[in-house]
Parts: sequence; structure tokens; C-alpha cells
Amino acid sequence: MEKIESIPEIFASLVFNEDVMRERLPKDVYKSLLNTIANGKEIDAGIADVVAGAMKDWAIEHGATHFTHWFQPLTGVTAEKHDAFLSPVGGGKVIMEFSGKELIRGEPDASSFPSGGLRATFEARGYTAWDPASYAFIKDGSLYIPTAFCSYGGEALDTKTPLLRSMDAISAAGLRIVRLFGDETTQRVLSTVGAEQEYFLIEEEDYKARRDLFYCGRTLFGAPPVKGQELEDHYFGALPTRVSAFMKELDNELWRLGISAKTKHNEAAPSQHELAPIFCTTNIAVDQNLLMMECMRKLAPKYGMACLLAEKPFEGINGSGKHNNWSLSTDGGKNLFKPGKNPAENKQFLLFLAAVIRAVDEYQDLLRISAATAGNDCRLGGHEAPPAIISVFLGEELEALVNSIVEGSSYSRRDTKYMSLGVPSVPTIRKDNTDRNRTSPFAFTGNKFEFRMVGSSQNVALANIVLNTAVAESLSIFADALEETVDFDRTLDKLIADTFKKHSRILFSGNSYSAEWEAEAAERGLSNFKTAPEAYAHFTDDKNIALFGKFGVMSEAEMRSRREIFFESYRKIKNIEARVMLEMTVRDIIPAVSSYIGELSASVNATRLASKTAYVGCEEDIIVKLSELLGKTYDAYAALARVEKTAISKSSAEDAAFYYKSTVVQKMDALRRAVDEMEMLTARDRWPMPTYGDIIFKI
Repeated sequence: MEKIESIPEIFASLVFNEDVMRERLPKDVYKSLLNTIANGKEIDAGIADVVAGAMKDWAIEHGATHFTHWFQPLTGVTAEKHDAFLSPVGGGKVIMEFSGKELIRGEPDASSFPSGGLRATFEARGYTAWDPASYAFIKDGSLYIPTAFCSYGGEALDTKTPLLRSMDAISAAGLRIVRLFGDETTQRVLSTVGAEQEYFLIEEEDYKARRDLFYCGRTLFGAPPVKGQELEDHYFGALPTRVSAFMKELDNELWRLGISAKTKHNEAAPSQHELAPIFCTTNIAVDQNLLMMECMRKLAPKYGMACLLAEKPFEGINGSGKHNNWSLSTDGGKNLFKPGKNPAENKQFLLFLAAVIRAVDEYQDLLRISAATAGNDCRLGGHEAPPAIISVFLGEELEALVNSIVEGSSYSRRDTKYMSLGVPSVPTIRKDNTDRNRTSPFAFTGNKFEFRMVGSSQNVALANIVLNTAVAESLSIFADALEETVDFDRTLDKLIADTFKKHSRILFSGNSYSAEWEAEAAERGLSNFKTAPEAYAHFTDDKNIALFGKFGVMSEAEMRSRREIFFESYRKIKNIEARVMLEMTVRDIIPAVSSYIGELSASVNATRLASKTAYVGCEEDIIVKLSELLGKTYDAYAALARVEKTAISKSSAEDAAFYYKSTVVQKMDALRRAVDEMEMLTARDRWPMPTYGDIIFKI
């Protein structure tokens, strides 16, 4: 009987982690490398050859023949260039080599990656630099080495470099605070993340049969199905057999890569699912989420399926997000957002809470930008996603505590409550002190904050760069005040109370979907950037440049380049979508409907001749309606073609993005409405693509 491998046996078996390092590296080299990983110290270049040799030997033993510097350019996806370990030694023979130089630095061609004007196209040289804090791993016969990516001039051309800088910033600021509370042992304060990943699984043949799904990742046409998600029977329902098999193999693949895939279930929409990992350090969490998405996309075809990671693959059906659960802890494992048994007396917790509330209020625009994409524009504000307005939900108990501090009134912690279901055999249940608010974009959930606005296809790096840096600023300001005071307790209490009072406008516990909240938020002075271009325009506001510059997270040049890339990406995505709509309309939809009208007309004429009647009611009505819609469709097609031509003529990426938002998207919507009406009147076997009903209920 074949031995079944246990999870502990396979977990991280393809990862060059601390256990492998301890086993394979000399003791002094291991300690030096561990010091770099654990404490953020500079790597000792003298140990690079030893580490590289151990990595190479380990990788070869696990079947690897190549290595690659794996990095995160500003494309939204990862990049890799593979080199074989082999090195010629003469006589037609080779040996397997991997040097410290090759480990530490790579030199990819940077000219084809977005730079936002940081360098000219002909300035091609770029560098990848090893990130020792993110473990190397083996996949598809190659040793993957997580790296940062920069230009020849040293500017960051990736998401990892600013993320690592932001982690250093929050660590330094956090250390100042914990030292003030008597902690002399902590060496680093770590930001940690658990990114829940939502996705759709559909038949691969349906995916390939629709040009919009294939090219854009989402449908650009599609009438509502006769049944959607209104029965709410898919959420947490039994996993379909093929989906369950996919999830089982996905879990095993992720576990071998050291990714702690924990929870899997059906999501609210038909064909929608979710996978959630356990928390880990932010840079590793970002790497692992990117790996998770890649594994999902690559594994799905093995089961005859396609994995859709777009934020809104189907209009009128729940979209997909990526809930970014963010927290802070010491390197000793103490969660700094844990309220404890008596949060009113836990002044360190209250100070960290105040830091977050201040950061979210001061930099609500940056948080909104971190979740702003063309795809997320289709999702935000729907009843499966938070609105574009940033607010913080604390829950009844913490909100009551904050209010008591602001008002200077007494506060009594609620007793733990238990709930009986009235069935003697069912145990009494301990109730949480606070319910959850699923409409809030930024909610406190016990010992962490859940930022629910990030889109399912996004790299979560930017959201965490913003959180780390903004909170680092709050903590630094607090530390300045507390380090200088002669009356620590009085200054601390006043600092907490003043911060809560000044930034209370960002706190909201009600229904964030309501029109009343939108009006109230405007009265409070909260920002409401409903589309990505509106948000992008504020990325380089003076206060934002000052924030990132103060902590060395991004220079002004790096920020302006990213602003340009934001607009350029939006323009390109909308350009592709518009062109796909135009092509599908004129090459697929209009010919199919015209042919169907011709068939109906021939049928009407044949019926007239056979029965000698002047009128054939139902078919003639359909012919008239379809003919009118066909004309309406062509007019909408022509209108979209005209504005698309104007859009592509604009030289400024920002001007083009705003034109797409204000004009092209409206013409796309008009074309969609006409086509979707025709779909409802056209025979199923004559419609040129799988419909929503065909797609979302098939698996």
C-alpha cells in the first residue's frame, strides 16, 4: 500500500528555510545569515559563496536544473529569467555551479518593464538583488530566489523594494514605542499579513470560447441568468467534486512551497471560491499570495477549468476581493493589537490603536489608491465589496471605550456573554463582544485590521506599504512627544484622547452601503474617489510625497513614476476592453443576430405561403425588436469606435485615463446594454458565445 505523506512531512519541503539552512550551512554562516533575516542587518558578502553552494546542492537534490531571480516589476505580476546551473569545463563536459555573485545580483533587461519615465527606453540595464528575508524555493525544476528590482540609477522598479523599506520604517517607529513601555528585549516590530484570496472556477472551454474572458479576464457582455445567487445556496455549500479535487491538489502544492493554506470554501456567487492562509511576515505574505495566484491559474486547466482572478468577471454577480488582514507584532510573537482582558488599562494597545486611526484618517486617499484599478472600479460599491469611502469600524465595545476616553467619562468592560440555542445536547456558545461589519472597508477584527477593499487580482504590496508607512509616521510623532515629556502618564493619556477626538470622523459603525452614509461622509470631509483615475491624481499630493520621503520608502521621482504607471495601466486596460468589445460586436454578435433574423424572416415567409395569412405574430414581433436593437447596437458600436479613436490619440496617459473614465466607459456601457437585450431575444443555439447561465452553473 502506497504511503500517504502527512502535512508535516511535505510542508515547506521545497523551501530553503531556516531548518534547511541550519542543517546545510556552517554554524557561523548560518548565524550571520539568520542575523540578517531576523534583525534586518546588512548581509555579509563574504558568506554568499557558501550560501549559494548550499542552495545549489539542495536544489539539485530536489530535481532543479536552473535558478531564477524572481521579482515583482510594476506590471502587477511577477517576472523570472531562468539560467542553468551548468558551466562548461572543456572536453565537451560541464559541471553544476552557482556562485555567490549570481545569488546576490542578477542583471535582467529593464527596458521592457514599466518605469513611468524613470529612465529612457534605451537605458536597458537593471539589477535584481537577493532578499534574504524571503526564503528561496523550488518550482517547476528551478530554484526561485526572491529579489528586489531596481534601475541602473538605483531607483526601485518593483513593489518589493518599497515594501521592505516600509517594514524597516514601521519596525524602527514601533521599537521606539515598545521601549517606552519597558520592553528591552524586542529587536524588531514586524508587520504581518494574511491575504484571503477569492476566485472563480469555470469550464476551460467556456473561457476559451469568450474573447472577453480570454483577453480581459472579465465578461464585457452578458445578460443576467434566469437564476443567479439570489437563493444564497452556494455560500459555504458542498464543494463540487472537481473543485474539491482541484483544491486538494492546490493545498498540497502550496504546502510544499511553505504556504500555510488554511481555509477553503464556496463563496457567495455561483462558481466562486475562497482560500485563506495563516498570517506571516508581510514580505513573505506578499510573495506567497503571488505564488498562490500563479498556482491557481496553472493548476485549473489540469481539471478542465480556468481560474478567474478578475475583480468582477460577471456583471450582477458578486465580485472577488482580497481581504488584507494586517497586524503588528514583536519578533517575540506578541501581537501589539491584542486588547487584552482590560483594554481600558492597556495603554500600549490604545496608543497603537490611536496610531492606526490617525494614519487611516490622514492618508485615506493613499489607502484608496492602493486598491484602485480598472478592474476594482467594477466591484467597489457593490453589495459584495466596500464603497470607495474609507472608514474604520471598531465594534461596539472598542467604540464605547474610545468615546469614553474622548468624553472623559467612565468605562466598564462588558462581561463575557454566552448563548444557549435551547437544545440541551448543543453546547453553550461563547459570544464575541462585538459583531462583524461586512460593509466596512477597514475593520478591527479582534487582534488585526481587515482592509477589505483590495481587488482579487492585485498585488497586496502597495496596500501594506501605505499602512506600514502611515502608521510609522503616527508612531514616530507619538514617540517624539513621549520621549521628551517629564510626565509620561499624563502626556500619554492626553495624546491618546486628543488623537481619538481629532480623527473620530473616520470612525463609522453603520451600513457603509447606504446613501445616507455617503452624504454623512461628505459632511465629515471624507474623500470619495469613485473611480481609479480620480484616486490616482492624488498620489503625488505634497503630504504624500512628504510621508514616503520622510521614511525613505519612496523618493519623489519613484512616486511620480508610479503615478504615471497607474494612469498608463488604466488606459491600456480600458483600451484593450474597448477593442475587444468592438471586435466581438462586428465579427461575432452582429453576424449571428443578422443570421437569426434572416432565419426568422424565411420562416415567416414560408408560414405565410403555407397558410396564406398576412401576419405571423410572435416571429414578426421578434424580428422587429431584434432589427431595432441591431440598429441600436451598430450605432453604439460606431459611437464607441469614434471615442476610442479619440482616446488613443491622446499623448498624456493621465488625460487618456480620464477620457476613458468619463467618455469611453459610458459608450462601452451603452453598447453592452444593446447587445444584452439582443441576447435575451436570440435563440440559445444561435448566440455566438456561452451565456452567463451556461458558464456559472456548469461545474
